[in-house]
Amino acid sequence: MFNSKMKAEIKSGKGMSFFVKCCIWVTAALLYACQTCPLLFRAQNIFSGNDAVIIVGTSISALGLIIESLADYQKSAAKKKNPKRFVDTGLYRIVRCPNYFGELLIWTGIFIGGITVYSNAFQWIAAVLGYLGIVYVMFSGARRLEERQTRTYGSEPEYQAYFKKTPILIPLVPLYSVVKWKWLVA
Repeated sequence: MFNSKMKAEIKSGKGMSFFVKCCIWVTAALLYACQTCPLLFRAQNIFSGNDAVIIVGTSISALGLIIESLADYQKSAAKKKNPKRFVDTGLYRIVRCPNYFGELLIWTGIFIGGITVYSNAFQWIAAVLGYLGIVYVMFSGARRLEERQTRTYGSEPEYQAYFKKTPILIPLVPLYSVVKWKWLVA
């Protein structure tokens, strides 16, 4: 059941021209290159910069990896127990998309870890564009998830209460919905 539901949600790309597909592939490749460029810049300048910044960045990324992994595990366990219910236990009590939040932390740590070695405008622009790109992708993903959950659980009073009191993506930030942000289309 879950797989058939996911297949219905994922666009197949049928009817999309080869040129459009190539543009999407190139854009995705550029995004990944920009996202990971702080690691490259750090590797090129391994002995410059501040070790404290590397430790802070690595710690933030490690925390993000733990949060993302734990959120995925908790969601899987909750769905095995009750596949027809939304997940509001564990990290999902704190934020509705803890796995996306964890991923944001991973990339935030990578960006921060390179700050002291960005040596020219190109490096700064690439790193900032990569970081802003992944932030956009995560908020777009949260928007799609919010739309899907609202279609599936929106009539349930328990979900409505959860929706109104639990931030969508960043814990403790009172942002409860991004569905009205039409520019978040990915």
